[in-house]
Parts: sequence; structure tokens; C-alpha cells
Amino acid sequence: MAAILQGFESVDLGEFKPSAEALALVDGDYALKHQVLPLWFDGEVLEVAIGSIDSLQAVDDLGILLGRPVRAIAAEPQLIRDRIEERFLEGILSQLPGEDLGAEIDDTTDLADLQKMAGETAVVQMVNLIFAQSVRDGASDIHIEPYEREVKVRYRIDGILHDMMRPPKKLHAALVSRLKILGEMNIAERRLPQDGRIKLNIAGRSIDVRVSIVPTVYGERAVMRILDKSTAMLGLADLGMNHDTLERYRKIIGVPYGIILVTGPTGSGKSTTLYASLQEIYSPSLNILTIEDPVEYQVPGIGQIQVRPGIGLSFASGLRSIVRQDPDVIMVGEIRDHETAEIAIHAALTGHLVFSTLHTNDAPGAITRLLDMGVEPYLAASSLVGVVAQRLVRRNCPNCAVPVEFDRDALRAVGISDDEARGANFRAGKGCDKCQNTRFKGRQGVYELLGIDDQIRHLTVERASAGVIKDYAIKNLELRSLLGDGKMAVLTGKTTPDEVLRVCQREDF
Repeated sequence: MAAILQGFESVDLGEFKPSAEALALVDGDYALKHQVLPLWFDGEVLEVAIGSIDSLQAVDDLGILLGRPVRAIAAEPQLIRDRIEERFLEGILSQLPGEDLGAEIDDTTDLADLQKMAGETAVVQMVNLIFAQSVRDGASDIHIEPYEREVKVRYRIDGILHDMMRPPKKLHAALVSRLKILGEMNIAERRLPQDGRIKLNIAGRSIDVRVSIVPTVYGERAVMRILDKSTAMLGLADLGMNHDTLERYRKIIGVPYGIILVTGPTGSGKSTTLYASLQEIYSPSLNILTIEDPVEYQVPGIGQIQVRPGIGLSFASGLRSIVRQDPDVIMVGEIRDHETAEIAIHAALTGHLVFSTLHTNDAPGAITRLLDMGVEPYLAASSLVGVVAQRLVRRNCPNCAVPVEFDRDALRAVGISDDEARGANFRAGKGCDKCQNTRFKGRQGVYELLGIDDQIRHLTVERASAGVIKDYAIKNLELRSLLGDGKMAVLTGKTTPDEVLRVCQREDF
């Protein structure tokens, strides 16, 4: 912070509390949006805490709005945010209509009462605050979790859950009812799981939210996946692939027809890789069509279809129709069943380039998964041209990363020998304002790329196990495992051994 706000007087908000008179002058929304915290008066001058030079303009604007002199003082950004939220939540709670929201919610609660609770200004503001802060922090998911005596709101940022706030327990039922109304769900149904979608516009950005609500012992639990449609899509070169992997992958996606699979667990960046691949091969002379659930990003020049199971538009039925739309390239969001797999493979065999995803642990596992789904081995062997398995590791924060020495056991766990360690550029973050003291900022992929040659086709027809295919690919096709790719990221100082082991299965070396 000192480097960013050099020359500014500073204050420790852990020791000093802002005055109520100063706080009362500034609207909570303004303070939250611009991260400025009114502190106290020095004579006629209002002193305001800022954590970043970016907030200076907001301080100047505040002086004009209030018609009085305002002076900026440096403070810890995290503490500024905590104090603003405390103030904002106090304002929300002061608007609660007595104990109305604390009434016991059960199966007999009147629908009108639920709607009234969900429409209270305090509840609406709380939900808006949760969404606005999650988008600002770059969260991918929001969790609202009820327990016996408390409610937790947690955000998943860079793949890790962080506790963010603890609303009063009496607000919980009203918060969930508000989410149900926004997501066009049945607010009177509290015994069954429900799913919904919410469209938001936050600070000029179009946000799509997928909502899942399930009943638990202490009330309904809500989890929301945030899809920020205005986020710039990454190109292939930005994904974090090593140079040799990138060159091989570009050759694979350059083939005229066949099926290319991207595999990995939920949240491992598969969709991002598929979108980057489509951008890479895009040409005005190609007809590119996709069927997705949901359409996460709108891509100019590409026809995108949203799956709608409620009216019979599934991956399989949509894919059948796409094939009749004269496509050159098809992207199927996910192969979930035998029917979708069969249609995708037949599309690949009849001269189309097909991209899709599967949930498997590694690249060779995708071949055996297709066979387990009931695909004939000769069809899988004829159509597959490449499989990419991937995971996401957090990157060391570029602002606070410094050279370090890692424990030998940790290095050996990711396959780094003593000789390799001697010439390596090991780095790790210390924790700073930019990374909210997490030591990491942003994520990159680690990849396992399996090209399909004649021997792998032969092994596929023979129904060889994933282990046999992997052993062959490592010896003959220079297959680098996920852990091996993670090892390279550690050697070049991009991440840490613990982070690689968190997302990759440990192997025997």
C-alpha cells in the first residue's frame, strides 16, 4: 500500500473507528462502489480513507457533492471494505420492520407473507450488495449457507471458497425468498430442490446467474454460479499452455473433421478452452454452431443454441437439428449420454469438426469413458483426433511474489529432482492488498494433451484400459501428464508445489 499511496498520510482502521457524523454524510452505495470511507472531521475538512489511487477521483467528486473540503488518507483496502460493509449492513438492519422477519418459517407460512418479506427494502439491498460485491471480487460462485445459529455468505474466488459476510439468521428466509422471486421459482415450495436463472446488470455489465436451492436441516441453502458475459474471452495463447503443447494443440484443431474432447471436473476451465479454440479457428468462410447449457459467452459470428430440457430441446435433439444446418464446426457443451455421443461421433465421421467436453480424470480416460457409454470401439477410434485434460492452478500474485526455497518433500511430490531444483526460479507470494493476502492472483491451466495415432486407435478397438493407453502415450507420443505440466509451472515460478498437488493427482515417479 505504501508504494501505491506514497506521500499520503495513513491510518490504521484496526485501531481507530470512523465517527458516526462523518459516516452519516456519505451514502452506503457510493462508499461501496468507490471504496471510500469517511473517517472524521479536521476542522471543516472531511477526512476520507482510500486504499488505492483509483479512488482519488471519487474523493474529489465527494467534495463537490458535499460542498466542503475533503482530504484523502491511506488505509488498508481490506479494512476499508470491512468498515464500509459493517456500516452498510447496519443501515440495512435498521430498516428491518421490527421482528417480522424473525418469524418462524414453516410449511404453513402464507405466500403473501413470504412475498412481503422478500420485498422489504432491507432484503432487496442485502441481495444487491451480495451480487455487487461478488462481481467486483471476481467470484465464480456465491454460497448462502444456513446453520443452527448463523448464516454464512461465501464466495468462490480463483477456485477457493472465502467467508465474506454473516447476515443475521432472521434474514435468511427472506433472502432465499428474494432469490426465488428473481429466479422465477416457486417461493412457497421449501421442501424440494429448485433451479432458476437470474439476469442482472451490475455497473453496466450483463451478468447471468444460475441458482440452485436445496433444503437442509437448518433451512434452504442457495448456491449461485455467476456468468459474466462482458468478461473478455481468452485466446489460446492466454490459457497458460506451454509452448510445445500449444503448437501441438493448434495442429490438432486445424484438422478438417473429427472429434476433439476437453476433459476435467466442473470448474476446470473446459468451456474457456473450447471458446478459445473456436476463436482460433474462426473464419467468415466457416459455419460454426454450438449447443450449450447454458450459453456462457456470446461469440460474434457463431450461432449458439441454448439447451431447454423443459420443452424437449436436449443436447441430443439439438445436435440432430444442428447437423441439418450445414455446419463446418460444431461445439457440444457436454457429452452426457450414449445418444449424444453417437450423434457427435457420426457428425465427426461425416466431415464435421466437433468439439465437446467429458468429465474424466485424465486424457486417456476419455476414450474408455466413451466406450463405457456404449459407443462402438471402431467408431470412437475412427472419429477421435485429440483429447485435452486440464485443471486450473492459482498463479502467484505478481505484485508480492518473491524468490523462495520449497521443502524437498513438496518438490519431490510434483516430480522435481534436486538437480532440477538447483537451476529453478521458485517463487511464492507473501500476501498483499492486490491479492487480498491470499498470495495468489488469477489462474492458469495445466494440460495433458493426447494426440491420437494408429496404435492408440488399435488399442481403442481392443478396449485397452486407460492405463495401457497412457503408458504407450508417455513412451511414444511425449505425453506430459497434468502433474508433469504443473511441475513446469513450479519450475518457472508461476505457482507453488502445494497448489499443483491441490488440483492434480499425485503420481509415482
